[in-house]
Amino acid sequence: MAAREVTEVFKLMAPGGQATPAPPLGPVLGAKGVNPGQFIQQFNAATGALNGKVVGCVVTVYNDRSFEFEIKSSPASVLIMEAAGIEKGSGEPNSKKVGKITFEQCRKIAEEKGEDLNSNDIEAGARIIAGTARSMGVVVEG
Repeated sequence: MAAREVTEVFKLMAPGGQATPAPPLGPVLGAKGVNPGQFIQQFNAATGALNGKVVGCVVTVYNDRSFEFEIKSSPASVLIMEAAGIEKGSGEPNSKKVGKITFEQCRKIAEEKGEDLNSNDIEAGARIIAGTARSMGVVVEG
């Protein structure tokens, strides 16, 4: 039997435990050579506990049309909006502020994101999260 070759690696975002093969997810998966029904079933089983929270996913497709996927943590912006209790970020973050979070909340988000952040420790990760929050128009206190 020949070794499986990687034909494609791509990233996508989907609601954990509630993904459907309807657009936009199904057509993207089909175009990349992944069976949408099979992927959605496995993805929802793996992310069932997240219940609708948007999560990132890296999908690796092989030449025999099989695939593997790795679940990443939710995007920082989604976690910040959840912590601040807002629907979306500000269109003008330098003048219009839309919410507030504490530095302690930034630290918790950095812990949740863990190894997906490009930092050496939680404190540096919290500063990255605080910067993202400021760029969304969210005030960081503390």
